[in-house]
Amino acid sequence: MEFQQLKSFVAVAQTGSITRASDILHLSQPAVSAHIKAMEETLGLQLFERTARGMVLTTEGNALKARADAALSAHGDVLREATRLRGALAGKFRLAAAANAQCSALGALMVTLAERYPDVEIELTHATSPEVLEGIRSGRLDAGFYVESEDADEDLTSIEVARFGTYLAAPAGMVDRSETLDWQVLQTLPWICPGLDSCCGRSVEALFQRHNFRPTKIISIDRESVTRTLLAGGVGIGLLHADTAREAQLAGEIDILCEVKEIVRVLFVHLAERGHDPLLDTVSKIVRYG
Repeated sequence: MEFQQLKSFVAVAQTGSITRASDILHLSQPAVSAHIKAMEETLGLQLFERTARGMVLTTEGNALKARADAALSAHGDVLREATRLRGALAGKFRLAAAANAQCSALGALMVTLAERYPDVEIELTHATSPEVLEGIRSGRLDAGFYVESEDADEDLTSIEVARFGTYLAAPAGMVDRSETLDWQVLQTLPWICPGLDSCCGRSVEALFQRHNFRPTKIISIDRESVTRTLLAGGVGIGLLHADTAREAQLAGEIDILCEVKEIVRVLFVHLAERGHDPLLDTVSKIVRYG
């Protein structure tokens, strides 16, 4: 049983909700649900009743919660004592996150650093993925979260923190989906696209080349939340990350037309040559192990 599963179990027990627990833990709802399911399978016990009032502990779950609380408390004591023994970690850590690299790992890292290392000052900036890499290589940044580029990055040490797929989507009812997609018709519609310096921008450009066309009108947007709003408003067609696309489809806002890219990786990266820096090493271990 993994430690993160215990944290999810206690958070759901305390809040009575997968949604609220995911907010507290800075994890996705599917991740928290998977932790609970894995615990139940490992223990051979049903820990929660799924009711209209939310997640309610079973008799067995209630009996285990006190032990889980004690385990989390002991874990915290070990971390605090280790911090005391090795001396307080302090200093400024310059971190960047690409706008299209939305992932729960960033929030979890910020919370953990605040709890364990209050003397570490985080300077967080948002940028494009190329800007994150440029900042790390120039020394302006210590590390960053970005969407993996097509080029090899041998000078960087990377940790995969998330992955997603991308879909081409249209406002609900805008495109006839009864037959094969007509790309000549699609090219006449407005396309809502990020720039070529983003993963989705490169994917869209590859799509244009594959089907030998270029849209008459392109609306340049680099925020997925704005793209979703414009799609829901019937402005045009565009790319969404898989989770966002499915959520918008279930809400009746969009129709998914096709998959554009199956796997896109989100990475935490820093210069390989700086791997022995104490603060950077600590941050990397938090990202990797929690």
